[in-house]
Amino acid sequence: MEYQGMAEKYSFPARLLHWSIAALLLVQIPLAWYMVDLPVGPDKLSNYALHKSFGMLLFTLAVLRLLRALLGKRPQLPPGTPAYEKILARLTQGLLYLLVMVMPVTGWVMSSAANIPVIVFGMIRLPSLVGPDKALMESMEEVHEMQAFVLLTLVALHIAAGLKHHFRDRDNVLYSMLPWIGKR
Repeated sequence: MEYQGMAEKYSFPARLLHWSIAALLLVQIPLAWYMVDLPVGPDKLSNYALHKSFGMLLFTLAVLRLLRALLGKRPQLPPGTPAYEKILARLTQGLLYLLVMVMPVTGWVMSSAANIPVIVFGMIRLPSLVGPDKALMESMEEVHEMQAFVLLTLVALHIAAGLKHHFRDRDNVLYSMLPWIGKR
């Protein structure tokens, strides 16, 4: 199998941030589905606390990743990539950044409106963003859930695009982000 184009890899910090965010999302999504159905009790509370902590960590990593993307050099798509694919790639990546940063904030607002503190890994208590407000809490809950479905869709598109580049286009786009494989 011969691969062409895009000989450059993303920097180690960019790859580390990308895969750390991906790994945390792989934990966050099943954790969210699991915790909502638990009966009220210590197990539910500890899972919610972990979910909030991972959410704030995701927010921090996404901000760092975005800053790195804006300030650092990034590999270009291979020559000949259609303009619409370049636009879709940027749009999908931008929406992924946005959601990974906005979802923790909507969760934080939801917790604040429910009058439940956000304490990151049992160490850092974040200030409430709003006062207790049941209607706001319920609307943020719906927004947060909708964001999760949009995020899952975007992640699926992102993965499909990487696989398309690898198997159909046979270029090095996928290799540019893989942490364990050198370029071809």
